[in-house]
Amino acid sequence: MFMQRRKFGAACAALAVTACAGAAQAADYPQRPIQLVVPYPPGGAGDVLGRIIAKRLGQELKQSIIVENKAGAGTILGAQTVAKAEPDGYTLLLSSGTTFTVNPAVYDKLPYSPSQDFQPVSMIGRAALIIVANPQTPYTDVKGLVDAARKQGDKFSYGSFGIGTVSHFAGEMFQEAAGTRMTHIPYKGSGPAMTDLIGGQIPILFDTVVSAMPQVKSGKIRAIAVTTPQRSAFLPDVPTVAEAGYPNVSMDTWIAVFAPKRVPADVIATLNAAIAKALQDPETQSQLHASGFEPTPMDASGVARVIAEETPRFAQIAKRAGIKAQ
Repeated sequence: MFMQRRKFGAACAALAVTACAGAAQAADYPQRPIQLVVPYPPGGAGDVLGRIIAKRLGQELKQSIIVENKAGAGTILGAQTVAKAEPDGYTLLLSSGTTFTVNPAVYDKLPYSPSQDFQPVSMIGRAALIIVANPQTPYTDVKGLVDAARKQGDKFSYGSFGIGTVSHFAGEMFQEAAGTRMTHIPYKGSGPAMTDLIGGQIPILFDTVVSAMPQVKSGKIRAIAVTTPQRSAFLPDVPTVAEAGYPNVSMDTWIAVFAPKRVPADVIATLNAAIAKALQDPETQSQLHASGFEPTPMDASGVARVIAEETPRFAQIAKRAGIKAQ
């Protein structure tokens, strides 16, 4: 009995030391460079956004933020890396809803759990999606588009920048609301899809505002409507799909920062406060705007709510439309 008490006391002491060490670490955080894993290739929109945030966040934390690109498998490779990292706040993930709401809807099995392996830190920004048409088509508004699509059935097609992407989900959400049976034409990225839209190979495309904006402003394509509840600040004259009578069509794309599960709460709070301050910086805001994103500071609980709302919605759309990862 005496020996058991001694062992129990030693275990308690060890736990106390560990807790104190964790508290001290959290209080002094960060003491060394932080790795920000970006699950996108260099030069893409996600990579650019990651480097904008890394630079400003490093200034706020007075520590280097090293961006590491781990692209592949629809953000899965990068997410898997962070999920297995030490929960000390020195390895973070900058990713989109693809990792947390789209992938669970289109993959039967993932090598990570969005809820069990990660905790949100902060939202960075959100970007609207838009329906655009070839200017040679007669479609100038949602009503005309829906009327034509209903008449032509599956002979009417729409493009997206890939199977299981947010643009594909936006297209299927629109289909359900409007009662159309358009044929989905997936592309390997926004660039090829936009090329075919301009060339007349497809009549309409669901894309991001940032990708479509230059072509809209040059007159090469026609903007029909955005799929967000409010109009985009980048194209304020373009109406929403909701304004055309489809209030349930609401979808955008977002970027947020995440940490492995079990990172101390005060480390998360430190990171969130630093990101919020970084997003108040006029230069950072200007850079985000140039990338097509509206700065959207949001705490961890806010990001968690977004994921909780989107997860069942994406799962339902995927099931109804038969969307599966290729």
